[in-house]
Amino acid sequence: MARKRAGLSERHKKILKFLKQFQVENGYPPSIREIGENTDISSTSVVNYYLKQLEEMQYIERENNVSRGIRLLRNLEGNLLKAAQDITEMFSVPVIGRIVAGEPVPVPSSDFNYFDSETGIDIARSLLPPKEKTEDLFALEVQGDSMIDAMVNDGDIVIMRPVTQANNGEMVAVWLADRDETTLKYFYLEGGHVRLQPANPLMKPIIIDDPTHVQVQGKVVLVIRRLDQA
Repeated sequence: MARKRAGLSERHKKILKFLKQFQVENGYPPSIREIGENTDISSTSVVNYYLKQLEEMQYIERENNVSRGIRLLRNLEGNLLKAAQDITEMFSVPVIGRIVAGEPVPVPSSDFNYFDSETGIDIARSLLPPKEKTEDLFALEVQGDSMIDAMVNDGDIVIMRPVTQANNGEMVAVWLADRDETTLKYFYLEGGHVRLQPANPLMKPIIIDDPTHVQVQGKVVLVIRRLDQA
């Protein structure tokens, strides 16, 4: 029998509490899988079921084509959150090229200047961490499937912050200077070498013995899902 939508159930409340806690601690929304793992829901379809109800009750808003595209609109008492006022604030990020998520390929095939200067993608400011600056961000179209377990698929757009150094475990775009190749991978500096780790169990990590050959170009701060994968 369908649940009467007279108010929030305990599971709704648990999800809302986790959404708020995760956002405060990390600066961005959780994934569907993270919500399930932290609210004792084993099925992602069940998580989606409750999120849909919360959206209908206007406690949250979702961007279906954006990974982690969940925004809190109201607190448990139903009061409108101040942050919700900024949801409609949009800005454009230039799409400057493609990045390979697979075996590294020569730069001409993944040219950062593939797109013209007018190409951009509009995103909501509220999707980014609160302290993230918007003026330096750039976007790359992903080619390949080495990062599929990180919810980055072929054709997705990754929003990047330009950086020249990375911490272990961060997803970055790198240029391999000795090979003149680019790739998108998790970065690890360990034992005097660099490990570029894919998020695909069918693919092996790339080991670079000389760290100076690895030039970090940017760090992923947001993933925009391709519409037909949402």
